[in-house]
Amino acid sequence: MNVSLVHTAEPGVPKGSLVNVEADLSRGLHSFSIVGLAGKAIDEAKDRVNSAIKNSGFKAPKSHNQKIVISLSPADLKKDGPLYDLPIAIAFLLSSGEVKMEKKKVGFLGELSLDGELRPVKGVLSAVQALEAAGMEEVILPKENALEAALIEGVSIIPAHNLEEVVNHLDTGKDNAVRIKAAPVTKIPDVWQEGGVLLEDVRGQESAKRGLLIAAAGRHNVLMVGPPGTGKTMLAKAFCSLLPPLTREEAIEVAGIHSLVGALGSEITSNPPYRSPHHTASHTSLVGGGQHPKPGEVTLAHKGVLFMDEFPEFNRQSIDALRQPLEDRVVSISRVQGNATFPADFVLLAAMNPYRGTEDGTANYAAAMMDTYKQKVSGPILDRIDLWLEVPHVDYETLTSDKKKGSNQTNDARKKIENARARARERLCERGKQSNAEMSARDIEELLPLSKAVKEVLRNSSSRLNLSPRSYHRVIKVARTIADLEERDAIETEHVLEALQYRVKV
Repeated sequence: MNVSLVHTAEPGVPKGSLVNVEADLSRGLHSFSIVGLAGKAIDEAKDRVNSAIKNSGFKAPKSHNQKIVISLSPADLKKDGPLYDLPIAIAFLLSSGEVKMEKKKVGFLGELSLDGELRPVKGVLSAVQALEAAGMEEVILPKENALEAALIEGVSIIPAHNLEEVVNHLDTGKDNAVRIKAAPVTKIPDVWQEGGVLLEDVRGQESAKRGLLIAAAGRHNVLMVGPPGTGKTMLAKAFCSLLPPLTREEAIEVAGIHSLVGALGSEITSNPPYRSPHHTASHTSLVGGGQHPKPGEVTLAHKGVLFMDEFPEFNRQSIDALRQPLEDRVVSISRVQGNATFPADFVLLAAMNPYRGTEDGTANYAAAMMDTYKQKVSGPILDRIDLWLEVPHVDYETLTSDKKKGSNQTNDARKKIENARARARERLCERGKQSNAEMSARDIEELLPLSKAVKEVLRNSSSRLNLSPRSYHRVIKVARTIADLEERDAIETEHVLEALQYRVKV
């Protein structure tokens, strides 16, 4: 009896890992063992695979008086999940001689039901990427996963309904052999996010809307401060309609992350993700982690928005853990079982009430915040926020006034944002960056020449406001975004003065 070899992959972020599945049958008392650092779901696969093979018309492993060993390599890579069912079944059938496979560069993914049906699994996109990178020509998987997997253009995606259909596709020498047609490449619609709340739905709050326009154009972090019911949550939802569609590469990256945790919808879109965890969310669910590190909300918001309502009510440890992703756009998780670095390039959109109790009529939200929360939001976090937006009460006349006919704030804002981002991409293309918020201190020094008047304003403001070097650079980044919105080639003093108005007030 021969040792058979088939290929599959372990899903991961930002990419999966190739896994070889070997099967060896030898004489002796019946036993069925799976080796190679397999998790509980894989260990339970023995019974699922046995029933699926039997109910698909083949001789079940338990009917063989043989020792069956399934090896998953590399042996030091932790493997888990039911997607190994199909490759284990195919490896056994090849080793037992019941099935012959001419093609060798074929990958397999999928869970098996007891009657041999293929069920969808999580993390297919990153697994297919790993198989494509390893040179596979075909990947056979459940039909429900075909739309997601067909985002990868360099490999043929074969959607199958059951194990028997897979065997008939592989073994062309069988009388009932039928080749399965490959799934077409999945297209991603390149459209702005529609529906939900739009800018024009929020009455008043023109200053906050201006701040959100700047934030969307430069991907800057925002903190909205104001009493309850003034429109902070509506503004956050309207902010999503201002974000341009993701590129195909970005959409695939985002879809891979959401697929891994089972949060991918039935449609693949180019809309930036919007995550809004409750303030009672645990530290691990927000940042990521676990015994074997998994991504959290900051990674699920990658290339999109992380909206944190009631910001100071989050656990202080969780708030402080945002320092690394806000600065480096990644989050590093270290555990005894292993380490992981997940992407976390998001726009932080935080909202808070300046006080917990009854309003006392104060207009100094910064002082009220300091008095109520006793510095629960630490200085290093506030220093990483580019725009402080006050969202005060709206007067009755503004609230009840008729909407101006022909006014479309959202469409007007989108045109400005798209133009501003195009200018930023052209400026930063040689640096491999897309937005002003990504610029480093070196980028600012080399790409953003400042006039004497601008330098004088920055020098005076840094002295009077006691700006840290980080705050100083963030003011320049915001000023550059404002200049892009105004279609100016150079930063001028009015751009810097406006940027300074948005600095954190505590």
